[in-house]
Amino acid sequence: MLRVKDLAYHPAATPNPILQDINLELGPQQMGLIIGPSGSGKSTLLEILSGLAKQTSGQVLWRDQELNPDDLRQLGGLVFQFPERHFCGGTLLEELRLGHPDVKSDRIEQTLQEVGLNHLPRNTSPQALSGGQQRRLALAVQLIRQPFLLMLDEPTAGLDWSMRQQLVSVLRKLKTEWSLLVVSHDAGDMAAIADHCWIIDHGRLITNPVPQAS
Repeated sequence: MLRVKDLAYHPAATPNPILQDINLELGPQQMGLIIGPSGSGKSTLLEILSGLAKQTSGQVLWRDQELNPDDLRQLGGLVFQFPERHFCGGTLLEELRLGHPDVKSDRIEQTLQEVGLNHLPRNTSPQALSGGQQRRLALAVQLIRQPFLLMLDEPTAGLDWSMRQQLVSVLRKLKTEWSLLVVSHDAGDMAAIADHCWIIDHGRLITNPVPQAS
C-alpha cells in the first residue's frame, strides 16, 4: 500500500507552497484518480512520488516503509504527459530495450500483449503509430521495468473518443496487477474504473466521492 502523510513541497524560490497537507492511501490493484486544473500541483506530486523531486516535509511510505527519492525511482514508473515526444528508439523493439538491453523476448511479448500492441511488427517505428498506440507504448516502456506503482500524467490528453476508450480499457486491465495513480484535469472516461478520487486545488488534496461517468 502507498501512503502519503502530511506531505508538503515549498521551494525556497516560491512565496507559497506548491503542495501542502497531502494525505492519501492507495492499495494494491487499485486506481487512484487526482483531478485538478493546470497549476494545481498534480504533476509536481507525481514527480515527488516518482523520485524526481523531494518533498520539503512529510512522508511517502510503501508497506509502512518510508521511502527516499532513490527508493521511489525503483518503486514507480511515471508516464509523462505527451510521452510520445520523448521516444528515442527507431522501432518498437528498440524503444522497449532502451536501458534494458538484456530484457528477454518473452517479457517483451508479454508487455506488448498487456497494452494491446502485440499484433504490431516489432520493427514498426513509434512515430508511425496512432496517438492511442503511442500512449500504450509509453505504458509498455514503464511496465518492462516491473514497477509496483504506475503513475500517469494526463494520459488521455489530446486523444479522440475512440482512443480514450481503448486506453481506459488497457488501464482497467492493468489495475488487476498494478497500483495505478492517474492525474488529470477532468475525470472523464476514467471515472468508471477509479477506486479512489481526490480533487487537488492550490496544492491541497481533498477526498472526493468517485465520480460516475455519464
